[in-house]
Amino acid sequence: MPKWHSKIGREMSQISKIETMIYVIRGQRVMLDSDLANLYGVETGALNRQVKRNIERFPKDFMFELNQQEFNEIRKSGNSQGGRRSLPRVFTENGVAMLSGVINSDKAIKVNISIMRTFTKMRALLAEDESLVEKLSQFEKGTAKLFQIVFDRLEALERETPSLSPKRKKISLKEDK
Repeated sequence: MPKWHSKIGREMSQISKIETMIYVIRGQRVMLDSDLANLYGVETGALNRQVKRNIERFPKDFMFELNQQEFNEIRKSGNSQGGRRSLPRVFTENGVAMLSGVINSDKAIKVNISIMRTFTKMRALLAEDESLVEKLSQFEKGTAKLFQIVFDRLEALERETPSLSPKRKKISLKEDK
């Protein structure tokens, strides 16, 4: 197998792994501090200390702390987060990008590239999904118009067709007695 083929396989595996670490909270796609620390190969506490030292780089739309209910929902989804003393921080795509300037290591740079590619892939999939929804909506409108035309024509035919007299002789099969 060529070297580049194996590298692409590893990167796709990394992207798949990262996709499972992205949650939608408060309408934003975010990653947990502990998942990022794990990917970067540092302790969660060390990552959070670096963030505290550089807090001006992380406005509320880059990073925020989960409330208890949000944290419980993540726990239910299979991410145990056991042993924490405080509620986790989560980072938006911009927050993750900002982390690359705070966590200085070769591994952090490589991981950040994979994370950015994952967010880009997810954005493309969502855009494609929105396009499909729009196409389906247009299709539904078109079929609704088509059915309306068919029903209108059937009603017109019904009005033009002479009514049968109620005194008419009915055709039926006679039963033998």
